[in-house]
Amino acid sequence: MIEFIDVTKIYQGNQLALDNVSLKIETGEFVCLVGTSGSGKTTAMRMINRMNIPTSGRIEIDNRDISKMNEVDLRRKIGYVIQQIGLMPHMTIYENIVMVPKLLKWSKDKLDKIARDLIEKADMPKSYLDYYPGELSGGQQQRIGVLRALAADQEIILMDEPFGALDPITRETLQKLIKKLQKEMGKTVVFVTHDMDEALSLSDKMAVMDKGTVIQYDTPQNILTNPANEFVKNMLGEERINQAKFDYDPVEKIMIDNPVKINMNEAARNAVRLMRDRRVDTLFVVDDDGVLQGHVDFFKINRKDIDSKKIKDFLKESSFVYSDTNIRDVIYHLNDLGYRNMPVLEKKTGKLVGLVTRASVVSALYDSFWSDYEPEEDAKIYSTQDVEEA
Repeated sequence: MIEFIDVTKIYQGNQLALDNVSLKIETGEFVCLVGTSGSGKTTAMRMINRMNIPTSGRIEIDNRDISKMNEVDLRRKIGYVIQQIGLMPHMTIYENIVMVPKLLKWSKDKLDKIARDLIEKADMPKSYLDYYPGELSGGQQQRIGVLRALAADQEIILMDEPFGALDPITRETLQKLIKKLQKEMGKTVVFVTHDMDEALSLSDKMAVMDKGTVIQYDTPQNILTNPANEFVKNMLGEERINQAKFDYDPVEKIMIDNPVKINMNEAARNAVRLMRDRRVDTLFVVDDDGVLQGHVDFFKINRKDIDSKKIKDFLKESSFVYSDTNIRDVIYHLNDLGYRNMPVLEKKTGKLVGLVTRASVVSALYDSFWSDYEPEEDAKIYSTQDVEEA
């Protein structure tokens, strides 16, 4: 666990870099420090391995004040990846990867094993261990930089905009790699970036920083759905905030309450009558407690049976979602899987509480993405007659 406690950093000339920052990074978390240039994110990260020293306040790792720890020992316990990679060009990839473990006097067998294991985790051929950095592409060199930071099995990995200079495809590949390795190996990662999409995709928690202060520190979901102020909103951008409504908001926010339903023990005639009155061809069927049992289809009810049989005799299985299912997943069911509508159940009881339709989804999409749209003033509406005359 890493904890900043009232940390302030003032450079010469009274330049305030960090202003009374307090935050806690739990063991095994992936935390991104994100903000504009000069926000203090790199200054904060470099304090964890004492490359920067606080003017006041303190930083603790596992409840130990790092200012009282041996500086060399501290840094050997912390992996560090920078944008420039910093591989030694005269050393092989193997020698670069095992650099720190070798300083820690690991055995040759142990060094060989960690190098082979890591290069395999990165989906790179073992033969690359004999290559030199100049024989690899920039993206491959960056992978080796990540592996080197993990090789000594340090619990903490610091990453200072490591993928900023890479092309988008290579960058995305490396983002997936570091997230995968971090989860598999249980590392605590502190990752500095100015790229909001990168921070949102990688982090368990994000610290949004401005002018040396932490404006908001929370999960990506909570920051997207409840930005602390206008600065955070502007950092996120309107499109990301609107998209978050569909990524995280539950379907109960857009569902139709109390959909048309009928008890399974009623006569089939009553179902036909209700469908006729409501101009629908299917009805959702519930038991005496309001729990969804399925649905009936108008075209599957035999006319000669409507007086002698009950609705449960024509029952068909229904797909459904729970009220806490996010809107994005429901859109997938309606659009990609072709459902016309989807009943919504209360999770604990299975009771039918709502219905989401294509129309309700379109309405939500319009409110989020198109509500402020106005056509150009000179835009003309044409009719089919105009086409014929043309």
